[in-house]
Parts: sequence; structure tokens; C-alpha cells
Amino acid sequence: MGEITLDLLLNQVPYLVKVVPFPFNAETRFRVSYNDSPEYIFAWDSAVRQFVSIGDDSSTIPNELEEAIAVQLLQIATDGRGDAMQE
Repeated sequence: MGEITLDLLLNQVPYLVKVVPFPFNAETRFRVSYNDSPEYIFAWDSAVRQFVSIGDDSSTIPNELEEAIAVQLLQIATDGRGDAMQE
């Protein structure tokens, strides 16, 4: 799967989000950037049952944007079957 582009509008602010899935050990992670930002890595967090941004700079992503991206990544990772990640 190649690059995926998402158009999100949150609180009247448009975000052009670029997503690139990649394998990491036995899971899929995602390289994500928005509006030409630096790249962030999103990984599945089974404790909160969603994808989260990991790494030192992850706190710079607006919370509502991170949550909206997480919802989209879950759909991408499970082909719309969100329960597949609920282990």
C-alpha cells in the first residue's frame, strides 16, 4: 500500500494529511505528516485501543487532529473492521 492522502476539516481548519503504512516487526505502523509538517509515527496502543503518535515530538500534534487521524488509521488498518484491532 502506498501513500494515502486524507482531507480533514477540524474547527474550520483544513488539514492535508499524508499517510504511509510500513511494517514494523509483526504490526503495521504509519508515517504521518499534515500540512507539510515533520513526519510522525503512529502505532497501535492496545491500552487505549487506538493508534497514537509516538516519539519525542508527538505532543506537538493538536489533540483533536491526532484523534481524527487515529480514527482514519483504524479504518485503513482494518479495512473498516475496527473490531479486528480490539484484542
